[in-house]
Amino acid sequence: MITRELALALRDAGLVWHPAEGDRFQLDLPDDVELEAEADVFTISGMTIEARRTPSGTILSFNGTTEWALDAVMIGDAVWLPREDQLRDLLRRTFRSLVRLDDAFRVEIEIRGERLVFEHPDPSEAYGQALLALVSRSR
Repeated sequence: MITRELALALRDAGLVWHPAEGDRFQLDLPDDVELEAEADVFTISGMTIEARRTPSGTILSFNGTTEWALDAVMIGDAVWLPREDQLRDLLRRTFRSLVRLDDAFRVEIEIRGERLVFEHPDPSEAYGQALLALVSRSR
């Protein structure tokens, strides 16, 4: 799983999240809201947390199974933590390879003829760094 910091960087760079079953996220509430659950990782599931589209935007609705009192949050108050497969899919045609090294994984992408390489001990982080480069260059 990618770090919260990388997830925030991806969001800030312009990565758009369309919540779907199985997606993981953390809360990202304003500084004046204190909630211990902000560090918890939640998973969208029809039984517990649903993404509901409303006229004012998408909300993440908690279906009463959590231990704390929160009915729903706006999607802007959540940080998507994409899975490794989602990160790879988002790289689309730029993805060239994933190679396991002795102590890391190397992800290689190609953007407009330029090959870029990202290494990290966690393959999700390497994919995430590559996606951040792609999204940042696409703006």
